Amino acid sequence: MTPRVIHTAQALVDEVVEVPALPMRGGNVMAGAHSLYAGGAVNILIAAARSGASCVHAGAHGTGPNGDLVRAALAAEGITWSSPPIPDQDTGICFVMIEPTAERTFVTTQSAERRISVESLALSSPQAGDLVCISGFSLVGRTRDPLLAWLETVDPSVVVVLDPGAAFADLDADLRSRVLARTHVWSGNAEESHDLSGCATNDEAAAAIAALLPTGGVAIVRDGDKGCVVADGGVVTRVPGYPQKPIDTNGAGDTHTGVLCASRAAGLGWVEAARRGNVAGAIKVTRRGPATAPTAAEIDAFLADHELATSR
Repeated sequence: MTPRVIHTAQALVDEVVEVPALPMRGGNVMAGAHSLYAGGAVNILIAAARSGASCVHAGAHGTGPNGDLVRAALAAEGITWSSPPIPDQDTGICFVMIEPTAERTFVTTQSAERRISVESLALSSPQAGDLVCISGFSLVGRTRDPLLAWLETVDPSVVVVLDPGAAFADLDADLRSRVLARTHVWSGNAEESHDLSGCATNDEAAAAIAALLPTGGVAIVRDGDKGCVVADGGVVTRVPGYPQKPIDTNGAGDTHTGVLCASRAAGLGWVEAARRGNVAGAIKVTRRGPATAPTAAEIDAFLADHELATSR
């Protein structure tokens, strides 16, 4: 059976406004466009599904309009969820302010999506070869303990992919070590990777983080339009990016991770999977909205056009 992509993290509703600049403290700014999207773990799952993966959301989701929006977005892409809705609380929101540079700033609430348990996560039933995604943001607050307890019951044949987020660097050293001991793949941005490794370059950071993972672990360091670095089997490979003029970077890293996981589930090596992730991220930043990942066919077409252009 083809491996699945299972995500354990928070599915939220992104409430997005476009602002000319962030307001000063106590100030006000008039926003432009205003939109609601299903976001958080949904972004990665949609990106993976559009690249052909069978996907499951293992996290919690609420009862109410926000939970309905999350489930509708997942169902539209053929993504299932393994636990029933929380009966007495709605899914929370992430308020996103996007500046003209495409930089984004977040404020996140905590609601039904944080009400996971060992039992609810176990309903996803990961099998050998499945890719289980965890987020550093799940390692704070009430999701931390049940996630860790469940993670340590998962069979080692299941591939655990950690997207550390900014939260990982603030965890205490013992907790970071406990998580890394159960992680097969690190997929973090340059800042997150430098913070953990203490290294000054992406190549060094990738190699150092791979050494912190169990034998055979892979470290991927993303660096926006510069591409990424993959440390696998003692070999560090630079995978170039595809610079585009961005209009919205919200969800670009999620898109990369989703396509990376789907490509690996389809049998590609980590370097080639990362290349497709780079393309997907490049396409996504030209589109508004967090869950606007390209399809596998769009990635194929982009690569073909790029190869044609570079061969001339």
